Amino acid sequence: QVQLVESGGGLVQAGGSLTLSCAVSGRTSSNYAMGWWRQAPGKEREFVGVIRWSAGTTYYPDSMKGRFTISRDNAKNTVYLQMNSLKPEDTAVYYCAADLIVSAWPPIRYDYWGQGTQVTVSS
Repeated sequence: QVQLVESGGGLVQAGGSLTLSCAVSGRTSSNYAMGWWRQAPGKEREFVGVIRWSAGTTYYPDSMKGRFTISRDNAKNTVYLQMNSLKPEDTAVYYCAADLIVSAWPPIRYDYWGQGTQVTVSS
Protein backbone atom coordinates (compact mmCIF):
# COMPACT_ATOMS: atom_id res chain seq x y z
CA GLN A 1 0.00 0.00 0.00
CA VAL A 2 1.22 3.47 -0.87
CA GLN A 3 -0.01 6.73 0.56
CA LEU A 4 0.27 10.02 -1.26
CA VAL A 5 -0.47 13.34 0.39
CA GLU A 6 -0.39 16.56 -1.60
CA SER A 7 0.07 19.98 -0.09
CA GLY A 8 0.95 23.49 -1.10
CA GLY A 9 -2.13 24.48 -3.02
CA GLY A 10 -3.80 27.82 -2.57
CA LEU A 11 -4.73 31.11 -4.15
CA VAL A 12 -2.14 32.91 -6.26
CA GLN A 13 -2.28 35.85 -8.63
CA ALA A 14 -1.70 35.42 -12.31
CA GLY A 15 2.00 35.53 -13.09
CA GLY A 16 2.91 34.13 -9.70
CA SER A 17 4.51 30.87 -8.72
CA LEU A 18 3.55 27.99 -6.51
CA THR A 19 5.21 24.76 -5.50
CA LEU A 20 3.15 21.70 -4.70
CA SER A 21 4.46 18.81 -2.64
CA CYS A 22 3.50 15.17 -2.59
CA ALA A 23 4.70 13.09 0.34
CA VAL A 24 5.13 9.43 -0.53
CA SER A 25 4.93 6.68 2.07
CA GLY A 26 4.37 2.95 2.15
CA ARG A 27 5.68 0.11 0.04
CA THR A 28 7.02 1.53 -3.17
CA SER A 29 9.05 -0.42 -5.69
CA SER A 30 12.70 0.08 -6.63
CA ASN A 31 11.67 1.54 -9.96
CA TYR A 32 8.61 3.69 -9.77
CA ALA A 33 7.40 6.95 -11.20
CA MET A 34 5.47 9.85 -9.77
CA GLY A 35 3.14 11.78 -11.97
CA TRP A 36 1.24 15.02 -11.60
CA TRP A 37 -2.21 15.50 -13.02
CA ARG A 38 -4.80 18.23 -12.77
CA GLN A 39 -8.52 18.54 -13.22
CA ALA A 40 -10.38 21.77 -13.74
CA PRO A 41 -14.13 22.04 -13.13
CA GLY A 42 -16.08 20.46 -15.95
CA LYS A 43 -12.95 19.19 -17.69
CA GLU A 44 -11.17 15.87 -17.98
CA ARG A 45 -8.12 15.10 -15.92
CA GLU A 46 -5.02 16.46 -17.64
CA PHE A 47 -1.49 15.08 -17.49
CA VAL A 48 1.08 17.59 -16.23
CA GLY A 49 4.25 15.52 -16.12
CA VAL A 50 6.07 12.64 -14.48
CA ILE A 51 9.40 11.81 -12.88
CA ARG A 52 11.11 8.47 -12.64
CA TRP A 53 12.12 8.28 -9.02
CA SER A 54 15.41 6.41 -9.26
CA ALA A 55 16.97 8.28 -12.17
CA GLY A 56 15.17 11.58 -11.85
CA THR A 57 14.17 11.44 -15.50
CA THR A 58 11.23 13.66 -16.29
CA TYR A 59 8.69 13.87 -19.04
CA TYR A 60 6.25 16.65 -19.84
CA PRO A 61 3.66 16.84 -22.56
CA ASP A 62 4.28 19.72 -24.96
CA SER A 63 1.45 21.72 -23.44
CA MET A 64 3.18 21.71 -20.04
CA LYS A 65 6.77 22.34 -21.08
CA GLY A 66 8.40 25.54 -19.91
CA ARG A 67 6.32 26.55 -16.89
CA PHE A 68 6.14 23.33 -14.88
CA THR A 69 9.05 21.49 -13.30
CA ILE A 70 8.93 18.23 -11.38
CA SER A 71 11.63 17.25 -8.93
CA ARG A 72 12.04 14.88 -6.02
CA ASP A 73 13.83 14.71 -2.72
CA ASN A 74 14.88 11.16 -1.94
CA ALA A 75 15.62 11.89 1.70
CA LYS A 76 12.17 13.34 2.28
CA ASN A 77 10.34 10.90 -0.02
CA THR A 78 8.65 13.88 -1.56
CA VAL A 79 8.00 14.92 -5.12
CA TYR A 80 7.46 18.54 -6.09
CA LEU A 81 5.69 20.42 -8.82
CA GLN A 82 7.09 23.89 -9.37
CA MET A 83 4.66 26.07 -11.30
CA ASN A 84 5.71 29.43 -12.71
CA SER A 85 3.98 32.20 -14.64
CA LEU A 86 0.64 30.87 -13.53
CA LYS A 87 -2.45 31.66 -15.53
CA PRO A 88 -6.13 31.59 -14.55
CA GLU A 89 -6.53 28.54 -16.80
CA ASP A 90 -4.12 26.68 -14.50
CA THR A 91 -6.85 26.71 -11.86
CA ALA A 92 -7.57 23.09 -11.01
CA VAL A 93 -7.26 20.38 -8.43
CA TYR A 94 -3.75 18.96 -8.73
CA TYR A 95 -3.09 15.30 -8.02
CA CYS A 96 0.04 13.25 -7.64
CA ALA A 97 -0.01 9.60 -8.61
CA ALA A 98 2.33 6.63 -8.34
CA ASP A 99 3.12 4.06 -11.01
CA LEU A 100 4.90 1.20 -9.26
CA ILE A 101 5.71 -0.80 -12.37
CA VAL A 102 6.55 1.75 -15.10
CA SER A 103 5.77 -0.60 -17.97
CA ALA A 104 5.75 2.34 -20.37
CA TRP A 105 7.31 5.78 -20.59
CA PRO A 106 5.59 8.01 -19.99
CA PRO A 107 3.39 5.83 -17.81
CA ILE A 108 -0.04 4.89 -19.10
CA ARG A 109 -1.43 3.76 -15.78
CA TYR A 110 -1.07 4.69 -12.15
CA ASP A 111 -1.62 2.53 -9.11
CA TYR A 112 -2.22 5.12 -6.41
CA TRP A 113 -3.55 8.65 -6.29
CA GLY A 114 -3.45 11.40 -3.75
CA GLN A 115 -6.50 13.29 -2.60
CA GLY A 116 -5.61 16.40 -4.56
CA THR A 117 -4.85 19.99 -3.68
CA GLN A 118 -6.69 23.01 -5.03
CA VAL A 119 -4.82 25.66 -6.96
CA THR A 120 -6.69 28.83 -7.83
CA VAL A 121 -5.12 31.49 -10.01
CA SER A 122 -6.80 34.87 -9.93
CA SER A 123 -6.64 37.31 -12.83
